[in-house]
Amino acid sequence: MSAVLAAQPLERAASRPELRVDTAAIEANVRIAAATSGSAVMAVVKADGFGAGATTAARAALAAGATWLGTATLDEAAALRRAGLAAPLLCWLLPTDAPWEAALRLRIDLAVASDAHLRAITRAARRAGARARVHLHADTGMARDGAPTAAWPALVAAAAAAERAGLVEVVGVMGHLPRADEPADPSNAAGIRRFRAALDAAVAAGLRPTMRHLAATEAALRLPDAAFDLVRIGAGLVGIGPGLRPALALTAPVVLTRRVDEGTPVGYGHTATAARATTLALLPLGYADGLPRRIDRRAEVLLGGRRCRVVGRVSMDQVVVDAGPRGVRAGAVATVFGPGDAGEPTAAEWAAWAGTIPHDVVTGIGARVARVVAGRP
Repeated sequence: MSAVLAAQPLERAASRPELRVDTAAIEANVRIAAATSGSAVMAVVKADGFGAGATTAARAALAAGATWLGTATLDEAAALRRAGLAAPLLCWLLPTDAPWEAALRLRIDLAVASDAHLRAITRAARRAGARARVHLHADTGMARDGAPTAAWPALVAAAAAAERAGLVEVVGVMGHLPRADEPADPSNAAGIRRFRAALDAAVAAGLRPTMRHLAATEAALRLPDAAFDLVRIGAGLVGIGPGLRPALALTAPVVLTRRVDEGTPVGYGHTATAARATTLALLPLGYADGLPRRIDRRAEVLLGGRRCRVVGRVSMDQVVVDAGPRGVRAGAVATVFGPGDAGEPTAAEWAAWAGTIPHDVVTGIGARVARVVAGRP
């Protein structure tokens, strides 16, 4: 649990929705991942650091001992460099016509998932008179990114030739597991075997990668055999994963209250009605801000020291909650989700109410929601 977020009052004067980011929790999560896996940590700060802010999450992770940064896109990677972060940095979701030379100038390591990617990178390295640092990406059972098993021998042979020509340095080999959150599933053991076979083929081709990385957060925490030289911690930075500390809390002020009679219809489509005479409270937060639109009738926020049910549909910019017969004053602050220390819902609960996963909830929080960074208490 997050000491910093728990220590802050969950109801205070506020004029806007806020996502509070506990950097001490991010630091703690990096240390937990490193201790559990026994490996070095790459802090994956894609999707704006899983909602926390990419540079905020990156700085906190590096302060806690992470030695690498990772992003999905080159734009994300370039933004980290512009922010002054000089740590080793890997980017892996790359079209073949990516701006490779710019990436080389920024000292960004590049994932190579196909022969076409390798050819494009070696051409850019030749033009730039530079040597590209690459991580060969093997498909270990996802049928998604990464080179399939049948294409792997040709890819490692071509990479070895490019390395001998001085155009690339094969720094690493990477993969990903499909069901690491279900550690007993046999697909995980199969994926680890595929990864080891890919490593053996790379070594047989003359390559000597020093960074072998297969495990993301769930595998780092649950599958010791998947932790090689490096583990990639993304969702785990903000506390999504077993034994980790939630680092995010979403709050919104009440901007309007109204007394209504039993049976009063609420919101678009009149999908809900007041079950009794009560006070409705309006929060300036909606699906344009990342609050899931499709939620079931269990969805709640913490308001006035108690849980209050969401009433009716989530609108683009606002949502109504039932504050009960006692009511609340305009200006009171509702906690939509947080660590759960004070009884507020968690991101995992909101994910359950929306039929999704916590990753979807936290990465969906939009730019209109202010980020407020907290550190050590």
